[in-house]
Amino acid sequence: MKFEIMLGILFTLLERRRTTAPELAAKYGVSTRTVYRYVDEMTIAGVPLDIARGPRGGIYISDAFKLPKGLLTKAEYRKTIDAMLAMNEQTGDADLAAAIGKLSAQVKREKQDLTVSGNILVDSGTWGDSRKFSEKLALVERASESCKALDVDYVSREGIHSHRRIYPHLLVYKQNIWYVYAYCTERDAFRLFKLGRMRSIVETGITFEKLPFNREDIPLNFWHDSNEAVEAVFGISPEALPFAEEWLGIENIRTKDGKHYSEVKLPNDEALIGKILSAGTGFKVISPRFLAEKVQREAELIAKNYGAN
Repeated sequence: MKFEIMLGILFTLLERRRTTAPELAAKYGVSTRTVYRYVDEMTIAGVPLDIARGPRGGIYISDAFKLPKGLLTKAEYRKTIDAMLAMNEQTGDADLAAAIGKLSAQVKREKQDLTVSGNILVDSGTWGDSRKFSEKLALVERASESCKALDVDYVSREGIHSHRRIYPHLLVYKQNIWYVYAYCTERDAFRLFKLGRMRSIVETGITFEKLPFNREDIPLNFWHDSNEAVEAVFGISPEALPFAEEWLGIENIRTKDGKHYSEVKLPNDEALIGKILSAGTGFKVISPRFLAEKVQREAELIAKNYGAN
């Protein structure tokens, strides 16, 4: 019964996108405490459910969430839908009818997700996850085009959750990261949000009028302050050259005496060390010294972590 109820909760949220624990408890004949426990278990399993308090509170699922690609074979879809149709003839349940519609639509959607905008085509899927980020990006893109407000659960770099209502105005792609430049009703100002830090996104159905803004005002140079950037020189071996060209830009690579070098200004944040280490032994920090020492310390910690216990 537990898993039937959890599946029912999932389909209810796929249909409504937002509900409350008392509503689910009454529908499935369990306590609200049990509903919250099931929601926690589903979240641990990877379903993007969230609980919000206040006027827009309740339990909701991200509008970017769809049933996993390849969940069932075509034959399994057909038999599942046939069984649900037979059941619905007896019950006439609205949620069951909605679930049938979603499963039928899923059969037609089993294909790679590509975002197309004008003359640009972007395969926005990430390694190991061919759909979730693509769905998120497509949802925000549609909201921006149609001027639809979104409710987002945003997780800061410090791990702090906040619920925001945003009016998406512009998608921004910088340094291999997608952002949305949006008006935040909570801050009463424009903000630049990382899509990767949006844990869930819910369409509100509320429209807005785009506000005037200058593209020059978008904070794209957010790390160019001297305290947040580092001017580095790298030595690059032939085997690491393709990596360096893709990361740093081929225009920033120079060759002298048959050896490759790059002099670039980079954000001095927690991701820099990991990026340098990902290049392997063919990529070396020549200067500044403190950066080379940080890479060395991190490499030693990694080696220790993989050492004998």
